[in-house]
Amino acid sequence: MKHALIAVAAVMLFAAGAPAGDAPAKAVRDDSAAEKLGFKLGLQCYTFRAITFFETVDKAAAMGIKYLEIYPGQKLKPGSNLTTSAGMSDDVIAEIKQKLKDAGGLKVVCYGVAGVPNDEAQARKLFDWAKKMGIEVLVTETTPTPMHDKLCQEYGIRMALHNHPATWPPDKVLAACKGLSPMIGSCSDTGHWMRANMNPVENLKKLEGRIISLHFKDLNKFGADKEPPGGPHDVPWGTGKGDVRAMLSELKRQGFKGYFSIEYEHGGVEDLLKNVPKCVEFFDKVCAELAG
Repeated sequence: MKHALIAVAAVMLFAAGAPAGDAPAKAVRDDSAAEKLGFKLGLQCYTFRAITFFETVDKAAAMGIKYLEIYPGQKLKPGSNLTTSAGMSDDVIAEIKQKLKDAGGLKVVCYGVAGVPNDEAQARKLFDWAKKMGIEVLVTETTPTPMHDKLCQEYGIRMALHNHPATWPPDKVLAACKGLSPMIGSCSDTGHWMRANMNPVENLKKLEGRIISLHFKDLNKFGADKEPPGGPHDVPWGTGKGDVRAMLSELKRQGFKGYFSIEYEHGGVEDLLKNVPKCVEFFDKVCAELAG
């Protein structure tokens, strides 16, 4: 109950906002239960694709989120034409790290969804850049090879196969990972499973031992990927048909340790500022129950 009350306070603080012109204050959030489980809640920056990366960092900090997944193409900051992408210069990397520090010590831990080159020399360039950034997981739809596995082990960076509705279903992931190390596995997008009429809990069970990270979602219904209002869309966790509580319980059973990226793709920025904190609150509440 203590964890839940703190989580509610954090959401209320975030919703209250900061004075005009000021960066949002960092939320008072207790994520100790989640961290005890090894569940690390992050934000896929694509959620706030309508604004810049630097502004997204402030939004994440205001919600008490410590981990970020960047994607290729987000505008870096207001007034700049630079975007987040692999191969950013050392000066830009240093600027990003300073921004993360100033916002309270956030970390960029994942990158994707983006291709991983099949040529070793080109792949090394990506891994070198990821290492400089502190990235731990490359989220991709590239079919893994022994060369990729070698680089993952050499750099200590994992490669996670992301599923859109028609790509990388669990059986395909397991087949592609056969004979490869545990450094390669699944970035399980629970919302896209729902769009493909796949049960998220059953898919998590099938992928046991190969789940590296998640694009964690709850949708209002199962079914084909169509634009709202007719098609399925994101809703605050615990209010949809995905059974988020059962997903978290299953991942605890598996002993999963890793990143959950909030990727909330429905609504504008004002909607996101109302609904994403509700996901954080529900996650913390369930983690407190699971951690005992």
